[in-house]
Amino acid sequence: MTAGRWVTAAAVVVLMGALAWLLFIVLPRWYGSGDGPAAPPVSAGPAAPAPAPKVRATLFFVGEDGASLVPAEREIPFGSGTLELGRHILEAEFASPPAPLLPAAPAGTALRALYLDDHGRAYVDLSAESAAAHPGGSLYERLTVAAIVEALTVNLPAISEVQILVGGREVDTLAGHVDLRRPWTRHALWPQSIEAPSAAAGAMVPPGRD
Repeated sequence: MTAGRWVTAAAVVVLMGALAWLLFIVLPRWYGSGDGPAAPPVSAGPAAPAPAPKVRATLFFVGEDGASLVPAEREIPFGSGTLELGRHILEAEFASPPAPLLPAAPAGTALRALYLDDHGRAYVDLSAESAAAHPGGSLYERLTVAAIVEALTVNLPAISEVQILVGGREVDTLAGHVDLRRPWTRHALWPQSIEAPSAAAGAMVPPGRD
């Protein structure tokens, strides 16, 4: 074998040795030390949301006889203050009641806003449907207003009286019978209403500012 071939063969052997050293010694140490490329992170997926806290409230609906106001306990979302909790109470009050009870508010009634002054008077601003869709009659109108007043005053001790607005304005009545130019207090319109034991004063009021 000529000298040139010996040199070539030796170079091939050295190159193969270098490759083997790189593949079997250097690279494993490099990856093992953490200096090499990081493996892609394994996604655990989005965490399941925690269930929203609930509280029990005493709401008021019309009885089967169509002539009485009946208390019913229902779970509502927890609120961070009197106003937020009051909104949840009224939203539940305007929802479909459990059978065989009947809604006290006309279909389509919704809460536009709820305000509270420094003297414990709440202003409940209802959507136009509360008056436009009201079927009328002094009894049903009294049931409608009383249900709203009782729901707020029974559950929230910070509210002592309630005045109802429609569409952001003061109105004389919903359907011609109950005077809404003044606020109403608990039991003033419906003294027969019964307070459930769980609706004890202060039981539902969360800590914090209103």
